[in-house]
Amino acid sequence: MDAISLPVLFGILLLMLVLSAAFSGSETGLMTLNRYRMKHLSQAGHGGASRAAKLLDRPDRLIGLILLGNNLVNIAASAVATMIGIRLFGDVGVLVATVALTIVVLIFSEVTPKTLAALHPERIAYPAAYVYTPLLRVLWPVVMIVNMAGNGILRLFGVSPEDAAAHSLSSEELRTVVAEAGAMIPRRHQQMLLSILDMEKATVEDIMVPRNEIVGIDIDKPWPEVLQQLVDNQHTRLPLFDGSIDELHGIVHMRRVLALISNDELDRDALLRLAREPYFVPENTPLNQQLLNFQNQKRRIGFVVDEYGDIQGLVTLEDILEEIVGEFTTDPATRVKNVYMDADDSYLVDGTASLRSLNRAMGWQLPVDGPRTMNGLITEHLETIPQPGTKLDVGSYVLEIARTRANLVETVRVRPPRGRLRRAGAGHSDNEPADPRD
Repeated sequence: MDAISLPVLFGILLLMLVLSAAFSGSETGLMTLNRYRMKHLSQAGHGGASRAAKLLDRPDRLIGLILLGNNLVNIAASAVATMIGIRLFGDVGVLVATVALTIVVLIFSEVTPKTLAALHPERIAYPAAYVYTPLLRVLWPVVMIVNMAGNGILRLFGVSPEDAAAHSLSSEELRTVVAEAGAMIPRRHQQMLLSILDMEKATVEDIMVPRNEIVGIDIDKPWPEVLQQLVDNQHTRLPLFDGSIDELHGIVHMRRVLALISNDELDRDALLRLAREPYFVPENTPLNQQLLNFQNQKRRIGFVVDEYGDIQGLVTLEDILEEIVGEFTTDPATRVKNVYMDADDSYLVDGTASLRSLNRAMGWQLPVDGPRTMNGLITEHLETIPQPGTKLDVGSYVLEIARTRANLVETVRVRPPRGRLRRAGAGHSDNEPADPRD
């Protein structure tokens, strides 16, 4: 080695440092790759992404290869630096070479390339994958021996290297990914994706039309009144019942009714024959499951029943779809039931209004993990039916009871925080809301 000149030794040292930086940077780049973007690029035919994905299928082999190369070049650099130090400074050159090489390797072969790779992993990892793929084949016997030794030690601690880390996402992790997507996903699309993830947390009871608001045809009434109900109806599908909703015969489609009316063939018996058997839904069915149930049963309307089989309300396919995409209608009067804005920036809200509907339409943040209506929220907090004028605080919202009857809070005055006010198109209306069966 004494025959090798100092310039050549410096050249060899520089080469070892560059190789060390390449190994260090590529290791960080490959390990910090976005696995889902890598899979997408791989499926799109990106060569570097395909090779990187195959290498990362067995990270123990990849790490063994990288560390084998990195340690070889670092040891070689140390030997060359020691030779240079002895030639330049004599025996003290060993110490000088050790200190200098430590600083140089730390800055130029570790911190700098790893920081660059962490900031731009794809620019480092994909070109490196082209090098590591053939290199792994060439050095496979050595890598295998190293891995066998390392994996044997891991098994002593109950770790199986064959079980590569699963990179599946939970719904909450996926929610974070969608929320952090920023400009890559339009805001409206983000809201829709998050609404889909929320469907498993909500049940049909959360979005159903309560039984006291179900509009249908009571065939127990005189026939002229039944005909008038049909004429005045604004919905496409109607429940057909006898006296009360508990005596349900089924669902009639107005298209078929109009066909009989036009032929002057409609009577009570004909109307009953048109009724399709009702479809019942347990009240605790999650929305995502009920969406599939509607699809499988080829249904659009279901009657929500409790554990005793009593009808509690009505849910439609459109109710569930509106949880994802928002209200279909552009009429602000139908966004939420009976909400009126007053001059003092307060709102008069019907006691039967759904808290979820209020939050969605008004941008409020009323609690929805307990009662589902404004009346239920108030009675849960007060544990009694309050008198008009009673006030209570629910979070940052001030609720004042405006009108009650024997067993129900009919109207509530809501004063939301200043940041939650909506002056225009807030969903207040003098009319009843449109039914989702339209």
